[in-house]
Amino acid sequence: MGLDQRKQRHEAAHRLQGWALPGLVIIVSSLLALSGEWGRELLRYDRDAIAGGELWRLVSGHFVHLGLSHLLYNGVGLSLIWFLVGQSLRPSQWLLVTCVSILCMGAGFWILEPQLQWYVGLSGVQHGFLVAGILAGYRTRRVEMALLGTIIFGKLVYEQFFGAIPGSELSSGGAVITAAHVYGAIGGLIAIAIMNIRVRRQPPI
Repeated sequence: MGLDQRKQRHEAAHRLQGWALPGLVIIVSSLLALSGEWGRELLRYDRDAIAGGELWRLVSGHFVHLGLSHLLYNGVGLSLIWFLVGQSLRPSQWLLVTCVSILCMGAGFWILEPQLQWYVGLSGVQHGFLVAGILAGYRTRRVEMALLGTIIFGKLVYEQFFGAIPGSELSSGGAVITAAHVYGAIGGLIAIAIMNIRVRRQPPI
């Protein structure tokens, strides 16, 4: 009985550890929301400010939101994503996905979206998480991941031709920058490619 209890505690601790990253993201975003409009303007992706040297905005812009409804919308979305694919990668690998997705979004915004003056929110990073999680989880959950991948691909295609999914702008409280979803998804794809390259280069034991 003692062994079973220890095993259960270990499994519970492991599950909690797996939720550390989304939990941290939600906590940080919630704390930043307390700063109100002042904090949002200081931290959002702002093209003119970045051109003036405020490079932190390339990262911080993803953790501030338009308002409470936008924060709740992204928080619920992130929790659902983690429930679906959060076990596909280790915490360190998820950190890589986060960094690469943010880098791809910053590069995409700066080079390909010169008309985009400002941006806030997690939706682009979330799409990076989804794509990376689907690709990493495909080996063990092929049918489930193939179905989820088809849905996400269809969503991205729909958004590029027809704009935001109906109801998403109302839920988030403002305009949805659909290009962010594409750049985030590309970041997730690149992160998985980097992981696969590293694995192949590791010498056999």
